[in-house]
Amino acid sequence: MFDIGFSELLVIGVVALIVLGPERLPKVARTAGHLLGRFQRYVSDVKAEIKREMHNEEIMKLSASLQEAKDAVTGVEQALHEQVGETGQILKSVPESVGSLEFVEEPRPVEVTRSAPDEAAAPPAEPSPQLELPLPPLSEPPAQHIPPHNPAP
Repeated sequence: MFDIGFSELLVIGVVALIVLGPERLPKVARTAGHLLGRFQRYVSDVKAEIKREMHNEEIMKLSASLQEAKDAVTGVEQALHEQVGETGQILKSVPESVGSLEFVEEPRPVEVTRSAPDEAAAPPAEPSPQLELPLPPLSEPPAQHIPPHNPAP
């Protein structure tokens, strides 16, 4: 705080000894020491109080953010309960609607025959069901044809 070296302290001590005298110097030094101690305790108390207030403020901020998070979770929980209730209603109505359905026979695959140019010479082809094969994924999107825009003259 103050840049006082040993030589400055020695000069201050000699001046105090001359001004105050040897009889009053110990009492003044003792009083100055007590006052300095009180000042240091006061400063440390103020620092501790500031730290406590900052800590309390941080706790209040954390508490507020936790309350916001709790409110958000409660809202999500309520929405989830509503969705579960709606899903339960739908599932309860499913057995009633399934009981009223009529089962229809599944369609059979279509048989395709090939006709040869000369039907008499070619043996009859065996009918085979037509199957759909999945298309392979495209490596790049198909090109789109965009006609040029010709403004009307």
